Amino acid sequence: MEANDRDILNVKDLHVQVKTDEGSSTLVQDINFGIKKGKILGLVGESGSGKTVTSMSILQLHDKKYMDIRGSITLQGRELNGLENKEMRKIRGKDIAFIMQNPMNAFTPVFTIGHQFIETIKSHTLLNKKQAKELAIDVMESVNLPDPYKLLKKYPFQLSGGMLQRVMIAMAACLQPSVMIADEPTTALDLHSQLLVLRLLDKIRSEYGTSILLISHDLGVISEMADDVIVMQHGRIVETANVLELFDNPQHEYTKKLLRTRPTLYSQEQPYTYML
Repeated sequence: MEANDRDILNVKDLHVQVKTDEGSSTLVQDINFGIKKGKILGLVGESGSGKTVTSMSILQLHDKKYMDIRGSITLQGRELNGLENKEMRKIRGKDIAFIMQNPMNAFTPVFTIGHQFIETIKSHTLLNKKQAKELAIDVMESVNLPDPYKLLKKYPFQLSGGMLQRVMIAMAACLQPSVMIADEPTTALDLHSQLLVLRLLDKIRSEYGTSILLISHDLGVISEMADDVIVMQHGRIVETANVLELFDNPQHEYTKKLLRTRPTLYSQEQPYTYML
């Protein structure tokens, strides 16, 4: 999948090495891809394949004392690789949102959901507290979160993992980012919560035109959500294809292996669909 100027996010010739006492060790190399507006790109591979290293490079979250990141990472034409932390903090959350695997890690336990939601909005906009709260409620209602007023008063530990994940996605969506990186967003959730989270991601893509990099080891999730797919193994891209092509006619032996072991999101009686 060649990246081009029309891509919202463009990664070109990405190489990441970790510095050790014995020298340098390569984590990912020759990574090239792009994501167009409103599209979902699936990034799949087993643990250790380089998926999270790639996403952390895009977000510039690696410790530069120990990590060497080479190549180009552009967001709407702006180079991100090498930006100062101060500049990247303005971009993270507002232009690139990050949805992590464990939603509890995204919240501070001693503050209410409302406090954290409102402060997130205020840190990236000129809205006052009242306006930020109104925006938070509007977004939560638009993504079908139940009783936003009550949710804002709760603490993170009072919500289930699935509900916390949906709140975190709503927080990310309220600033209408160009790109959302979702790193294993359903792994820790039960089947019902997985479906609600995936529906929410698809709703945000369709309503806001947000491009999504969906990282998963689960090809069942990727088959339902992605437009295109990248398969990674040992820090390299081994196959890229349209999602239908990949599942109908995989080319690489590693992809064939993943497909043979993939789970499906089925209930006991009938398959779930992702209609909103």
